[in-house]
This record gives sequence, structure tokens and C-alpha cells, in this order.
Amino acid sequence: MSSAETMSIFSPALSARFDALVLKYPVKRSALIPMMLYAQDEVGYLSDAVIEEIAQRLDLTMLDVRNVASYYSMLRFKPVGKYNVQVCTNISCMLRGAYDIFEHLEEKLGIGHKGITADGVFSLEEVECIGVCCWAPAIQVNYDFHDDLTNDKVDEVIAAYRAKAGRADAKGESANA
Repeated sequence: MSSAETMSIFSPALSARFDALVLKYPVKRSALIPMMLYAQDEVGYLSDAVIEEIAQRLDLTMLDVRNVASYYSMLRFKPVGKYNVQVCTNISCMLRGAYDIFEHLEEKLGIGHKGITADGVFSLEEVECIGVCCWAPAIQVNYDFHDDLTNDKVDEVIAAYRAKAGRADAKGESANA
């Protein structure tokens, strides 16, 4: 971004991180995926404003950024819950009951694929693979893996995150933190 465009939608710390990140690569575009991940962590998803600023920072078009982002299932264009529950349904997990786990979560949370609970605490999605085939079936909640699951274990996981969300809300933290 030029000095005339010093306004950023990102925090000063993330803006500084982006400035340093661009300098690490011989080609600016190489910083695209890390930038999108960091931006998503701060904002919650890749909004049009996020995509526009990243494109400007890397001398790319918004279409360039959107095309790369659309390839990766971990990058989102819409908000998700504070805790995004991803259920792996790839072959290993599927054979060990992933669809039962997914259906159990749909019922427990009262939402379907890509849904968000009314309180904004949970979102749910079916994903192709989270890379823990040896410990199937598995889910990923934000960046945390939970494996070798049963419906009872899933209930414990959800209860722990629900309690954590309650503590965060009691402290006045944002629902998207």
C-alpha cells in the first residue's frame, strides 16, 4: 500500500506483520496464503474489504486473491461461529462412523452443513479431510483436533467449548474472538 493509503481494516499489529511478511519472500504474491489465514483469524472470514486490502498490499487483483482463496477449504467467505466444527467425512473417517458423528452434531447443535447456531457459538461443516486418518473418526474445532470419536466423546467436546464460550462471554469478549 502506498503511504497515501495508510488506513487499514486490520489491527496495527497485523498490518505490521503483513509488512514484515511481504519482505520475507522474493515475490510478494508468495505471502498470499499466510496473509489470508492471518486476516481470517483476525476478522473471522475473507470479506470483500479483506480481499481488497490483501490484493492492494500484494499488487494483485481482487479476482486473483478470490481465486486462490476459493481453492482452500480452510478459507471462508462468510462468517462462522466462534467455534467452527469441521467433521471429516473422507474415506477413513467415513468407514469409522463420521456420518453418524455429523448427524449427531446436526441434531445436538440444531444446524446443518454450513449452519451457525442462533447464539453464534458454533458453526458446523462437513469437510473432505483433516489429515488424521489413523485416528478416525475426527473433527477439527478451529485449530484443535479431536479424534477417535464416539457420540459421547463429541458431547464432551461440545460441552467443553460451550463452557469456554460462556466464560468468554462473561468476561465481555467478542463472540468471534
